[in-house]
Amino acid sequence: MSFRSIPFSVYLLALCQALMMSSTSLLITASSLVCLTLTPDKSLVTLPLSLQFFGLMLTSMPASMLMGRLGRKQGFLIGSLFGIIGASLLVYSVFNNLFWLFAVGSFLIGIFNGFGIYYRFAAVDMVSEENRPKAISYVMVGGVIAAFVGPNLANFGRSMFPEEPFAGGFIYATIIYVLVFIVVSFLKFPDAISSKSEKITPRPLKTIASQPTYTVAVICGMLGYATMSYLMTATPLAMNHHNHAFSDTAFVIQWHVLAMFAPSFFTGNIIQRFGVLNVIIVGALLAIVSVVINLTGVTVWHFWTALVALGVSWNFLFIGATALLTQTYRQEEKAKAQGFNDFAVFTLVTIASLSAGMLQHKLGWEMVNYGALPFILIILLSVFWLKMKPKELRVYS
Repeated sequence: MSFRSIPFSVYLLALCQALMMSSTSLLITASSLVCLTLTPDKSLVTLPLSLQFFGLMLTSMPASMLMGRLGRKQGFLIGSLFGIIGASLLVYSVFNNLFWLFAVGSFLIGIFNGFGIYYRFAAVDMVSEENRPKAISYVMVGGVIAAFVGPNLANFGRSMFPEEPFAGGFIYATIIYVLVFIVVSFLKFPDAISSKSEKITPRPLKTIASQPTYTVAVICGMLGYATMSYLMTATPLAMNHHNHAFSDTAFVIQWHVLAMFAPSFFTGNIIQRFGVLNVIIVGALLAIVSVVINLTGVTVWHFWTALVALGVSWNFLFIGATALLTQTYRQEEKAKAQGFNDFAVFTLVTIASLSAGMLQHKLGWEMVNYGALPFILIILLSVFWLKMKPKELRVYS
């Protein structure tokens, strides 16, 4: 698929992805650190970020079903309103030292993300079946912009209100969600279901989910994203504990987000050439590399190298799992198939992000990293299990 053949709306979806991830990386950089000043209970500092994932988790299935009824565009517009309100609450809560209101604002932003995670699936609707991995990759490329925008906005915002150094960043986040609303208004989507497909009776979700390929896609997406979120959420706290400057933390997160999305320029091509299961295996091995680096030292170089490896790991695992998933359902089944997948993914992501803060506070950075290894092992075992299945039961060889 050449760049010229890409529908204009795919570019707009990539821009929406860039804006969403810019805000996400901004919040990851600043959220836990600002909460150190908002609550005396240090074990709760990752709670707002976890509530963001919790809001995403609760919204993922309803958002998919709602867009199945109203259409993608209306769903994305509704979601952006939650983002605007949530970010506004973050600003207000920082100025007024209100930890629980900050948590509510984070939850509302999670609802926005619960709609925004379907940008990649919306792109799939616009291209032919063989080009789905590339379409997913093109949308995910939008995150490359986020690598530079999000952490730098958090850093630049510190000079906006010297007495409240994090408020400026959250003002920028509010503007980002307004821009998402504007961009979405220009989106155009193909008809959801043709008259021919309306006559086909959708299979029950249980039947779809029982397919070996669907099961492995969910496992890899779920555990791959959870591993990334778990280690990423704890990193700013670990760097703060080891007395690294905030600018160093922003630098590390910036490169992590860049590593998450920059491979998207070629991940789709790699999947088509080497097979999605092999790409997922490489992603899992890179996650192990990240853990090993974290266990060998706590310098800025160690944090930076580990999070770069973790970012590429997430890219291969998430895009690979998404590409695998799209081969397991029919057009009329996509709302429930995609919704259940993302509900499962972000349920575990929520648990992982909350656990990261508690483990970092109570047990330390080393135990946080050891805690990621079982997730990675399960990913590898599930992929090798699928490889042993007869080819007719698998999408990719």
